[in-house]
Amino acid sequence: MKLATGIGGWPKQAIEAARNAEREGADIVTCGELAHDSMLVMALAASATERVELQTSVTIAFPRSPMVLAMEAWDIQHLSGGRFSLGLGSQVKGHNERRFGGTWSPPAPRMREYIDMMRAIWDSWQHHTRPNFVGKHYQYTLMSPNFDPGPLDVPYPKIGLAMVGPGMARVGGERADVIMPHGGIMSDRYMREVLLPAVRSGLQSAGRNWSDVEIAATGYLIPYEDEREIESRMLSMRQALSFYGSTRTYHKVLELHGLEELGQKLHSLSLQGRWDEMRDAVPLDAIAELSQTCRYDDLPEFLMKHREYASRFSFSMPVRSEEDRQRAAELRRRIQQLETPRVPRGLEL
Repeated sequence: MKLATGIGGWPKQAIEAARNAEREGADIVTCGELAHDSMLVMALAASATERVELQTSVTIAFPRSPMVLAMEAWDIQHLSGGRFSLGLGSQVKGHNERRFGGTWSPPAPRMREYIDMMRAIWDSWQHHTRPNFVGKHYQYTLMSPNFDPGPLDVPYPKIGLAMVGPGMARVGGERADVIMPHGGIMSDRYMREVLLPAVRSGLQSAGRNWSDVEIAATGYLIPYEDEREIESRMLSMRQALSFYGSTRTYHKVLELHGLEELGQKLHSLSLQGRWDEMRDAVPLDAIAELSQTCRYDDLPEFLMKHREYASRFSFSMPVRSEEDRQRAAELRRRIQQLETPRVPRGLEL
């Protein structure tokens, strides 16, 4: 199993974080896109590292044209020697229209076109195929020699796809190389009952198999050293749940667990701008309903049993002493040695 660790913040900080992650043995470095540009961070991380895989988690697609991202991903793939994965996310309607000043349309079919156009662009650069992609949302029918960067001597960048709903999960099964369930609000039950079956449907429709995709392990997980830590860890998760739970797009997860009223309350508070009250509105019972717990030392066994579908896992462990550092290194080694089936139980193809 590949171990991932996140970097972020100002680009200068991200460079050092990427170097440290590689030194400590991480397989993948990821970065989000909140207050800083993910593609810039990954370009800098590529120049500062030699081995680690680089994945945006995520890059917001729709405010950029497919050509812009295809060009940036091509350059980062060249710079990194073939280590780049472009993780795409749609964001929600309000942010696309009111923060990015862009447009909105049903996201799953638009994302399918987006990915298809990027791959058509890469094919024309790699194999000099004629640009001939015409979709409902995007078209690519022109490529002059001056704008053609030329072929790569490494594979195309991998494309990852973030998802919350079944529509995007089906697109992931059809088109993506990496399945990236939204970790900010996700339960193991929702993953197994909603997302993974939709991914399977997409794989079937495209004539693909589970071996054609990598899946990131997800689901609210509370690792702990001592059981007395669990409540404090739950309290620390209230902020993230209040933020994502305030957006209707993510209410599907809450509804599956009978937490509809919580979602409605959080949404109402967000509309009123009462951001400081939202965290306190999340009861610990809600966190407990969505979460699983596991001792740090038992993580490898937990992953084999409860994340058997995954080949990627994000992991961090508090380090307060040299003994802790050695334990964390040993735990990382044990996790990296795991060979999961990579097929969800009951969803074989």
